[in-house]
Amino acid sequence: MARESDAKTSARYMERLAAATEALERDRYRDALRMVSSVLKNLPNVGAAHEVAGVSYYRLGEWRKAINELIQARALHPAPEQLPVLADCYRALRRYREVDEVWREIRESSPNPAVMAEGRIVAAGALADQGDIAGALALLLRVADAPKRIRDYHLKQWYVIADLYDRSGDIVRARNFFKRIAAVDSRYADVSDRLATLGRR
Repeated sequence: MARESDAKTSARYMERLAAATEALERDRYRDALRMVSSVLKNLPNVGAAHEVAGVSYYRLGEWRKAINELIQARALHPAPEQLPVLADCYRALRRYREVDEVWREIRESSPNPAVMAEGRIVAAGALADQGDIAGALALLLRVADAPKRIRDYHLKQWYVIADLYDRSGDIVRARNFFKRIAAVDSRYADVSDRLATLGRR
C-alpha cells in the first residue's frame, strides 16, 4: 500500500515537472519556478527539475540562482545541453575563468552542433567583454563558412560576427555578414535595421 502511494505521489510530481517544462517553453518563467518548486522540495534528486529551475532563473537574469540549479542538474544528470547557459551565467557575473572552463568542457564533450555553436558564442562574447574583439572574431570565424543547409545557429553566429565587426569599425565586413543573414531570413532579429543604419553613426 505504501509503495502504491509513493508511486502515485511520484507520478503527481512528474506531472508538475511536465507542466513546469511547458511553462518554461512558453516563456512563463515565474510560473515554471512556482510549479517546479514542489518537485525540487520532494524529489531533489531529479536533475530535470533543477534544469527547469536553472533555465528559468537564467531567463529572469538571476545568475547566481541559475548557476546553483544548473550545477545540481549536472551532478545528477551530466549532459552538455545546458552548459552554454551555465557559461553565460558566469559571463554575466564577469567570472571569465569559469566561462573558459565550461567552454573547454563543451568542446571535450563533442555535443551536437547547436550546443557547440551556443558555447562558442558565449566564449566569444566573454572575450569581447574583456576587450579582445580580435580574439572573439577569430574564434567565430573558424566556423563562418556557409554550409549547404543553414540552421538557426548559423544565423546566430553570423549575427555575432557582424556585430563584432561593427563594433571594431569594420563596416564593410559587418555589412557583408548582415547581408548574408538577410538573404536567408530578412526578418531575423534587427538585421534590416542594422543594415539601414550601418555606418551612419
